[in-house]
Amino acid sequence: MSQKKILKTAVVISIVFIWIISTYLSTNVYAASDYEFVVLNTYQKTLKIGDEFYLLAATSTGKKPVFSSDNSAVASVNTYGRIKAKKAGTAVITAKIKNGEASCKVKVKKTVIYLNMTSISLENGESIRLKASTSNGHTVTFRSGKSSIASVSEKGLVTAKKPGTTEITATADKTSVTCKVTVKKPSVKLNKSHISLYRKRKVKLSVTSSSKSTSTWKSNKKSVATVDENGIVTAIKHGTATITVTVDGCSKSCEVIVKQPKIEFAEEKKELFAGWDYQAVVKVSSNNKPEFSSSNTNVATVDENGLVHARTKGRAYIYAKEDGVKERMTITVTEQ
Repeated sequence: MSQKKILKTAVVISIVFIWIISTYLSTNVYAASDYEFVVLNTYQKTLKIGDEFYLLAATSTGKKPVFSSDNSAVASVNTYGRIKAKKAGTAVITAKIKNGEASCKVKVKKTVIYLNMTSISLENGESIRLKASTSNGHTVTFRSGKSSIASVSEKGLVTAKKPGTTEITATADKTSVTCKVTVKKPSVKLNKSHISLYRKRKVKLSVTSSSKSTSTWKSNKKSVATVDENGIVTAIKHGTATITVTVDGCSKSCEVIVKQPKIEFAEEKKELFAGWDYQAVVKVSSNNKPEFSSSNTNVATVDENGLVHARTKGRAYIYAKEDGVKERMTITVTEQ
């Protein structure tokens, strides 16, 4: 109903109310001029915040009374007797004429907020909606104490961000209720705790977690072993490194040992005539190709594939090196 219609109805009711009182007074032994008083349509009223109510007043003089509130912060009143409830508390509304008055005690009830949950537990990335309603139908606003742990939308959708505890506060008409939110630490499992491999070899580590968050991988010694965002470990050189995967602050580790290989020449020594070639045969346990070198290139040279070329009379050592391990064979060159 519009305010104009409400006002019109109130005026009509007031006229009828005054007519009834005037009729009563005309039959009373006291004349209106001798005794002034105000009669109200109610002397006590309970309202909810935001409610409006018309206080009707009839006077013995037929004059319009002056309305006032002793606590306008709780309930205000206009010149037409329209009371508006503003906040919880008590106010006295008075309708006054020159020599008479009457009062109505107005109690404004505190808004009650109904929340469907008072505590929730989530994993990071999970969401749940809080449902809130009020005793007077007013809008509820939501706020998170720690948005870094759990955020909340204007419609009450709570989203877990990282492990920890916070409170979601629902507020209406300066009344608040809270819901405790616990974001749990996730369970994290790694498929291996120890691995051993040779240089250049790769192995994939797999992680399972109750969290929907992305896993982060890290190596404490990238010079020994590296790891990419998918958990693939690559051995760089012999040594020991620790690969760590972290999900929402919870970590698991795997020790990575990069083994040194064993190198064996098929022959420990070989005699060659100057000008001859010889293919050195080397067995490397890592299956990686070794680096070849000669101690004396004037006597014998060797290429990257281990092919030895005898040049002049003398002795030279042919070395095969892989990941810090170095073995040799002896080449003796004679003249034909």
